[in-house]
Amino acid sequence: MAKAKTANEEPLEKQLWKAADKLRKNIDAAEYKHIVQGLIFLKYISDSFEEYFARLQAGEGDYDGADPEDKDEYQAENIFFVPSQARWSFLQAHAKQLQIGTLVDEAMDAIEKENASIKGVLPKVFARQNLDPTSLGGLIDLVGNIALGDAKARSADVLGHVFEYFLGEFALAEGKQGGQFYTPRSIVELLVNMLEPYSGRVFDPCCGSGGMFVQSEKFVEEHQGASTTFPFTGRKATRPPGGWRK
Repeated sequence: MAKAKTANEEPLEKQLWKAADKLRKNIDAAEYKHIVQGLIFLKYISDSFEEYFARLQAGEGDYDGADPEDKDEYQAENIFFVPSQARWSFLQAHAKQLQIGTLVDEAMDAIEKENASIKGVLPKVFARQNLDPTSLGGLIDLVGNIALGDAKARSADVLGHVFEYFLGEFALAEGKQGGQFYTPRSIVELLVNMLEPYSGRVFDPCCGSGGMFVQSEKFVEEHQGASTTFPFTGRKATRPPGGWRK
């Protein structure tokens, strides 16, 4: 007889969702999603920053003499500059403090001040009275365990997968209004396969979570260098000189 599947064998994103949902308590899903997704985004950009910071700090090869606190170094690599009080390591170290909500809001403000492209975009909802500091601290610890110790590429992939899964779960939790900014991944993949974005640009005027852009990039990557039968058409194409244009 087959063994019953244990909780430890559940996919990471499901384990994280169950734990995060327990911490929600009396907060509505429509409000709670901004809290969770804001923290995941913060973890994502902090991971990217910390990895590049370590390279600059080591100062080897092309990084000889580089200043790891120079904002221009990060802008040149399209990496968000994260000031010291907004780095994940700082927030996780203060996660058990009663003022953690204020510290996260201040972190969001500090990141926006250093990165003009996202000014006024990040959520500052963490110091609200209905958000228990203990629950917020637990959520920070939970998000901190995502892709812990992995390289940037793997970390980004895991964080992105968790983010996408959470979007779907929040859409279900919100009911009929939940699908307003989220289209199931299977539908997006079908649309991208029909569009066949081998060249040019993808224009999505109703962009919500950015799924169309993510799946379009994956479509291009999967078809590079291959002679492939296109879905729905039966046509074949070979990778053009210079490669497909994104």
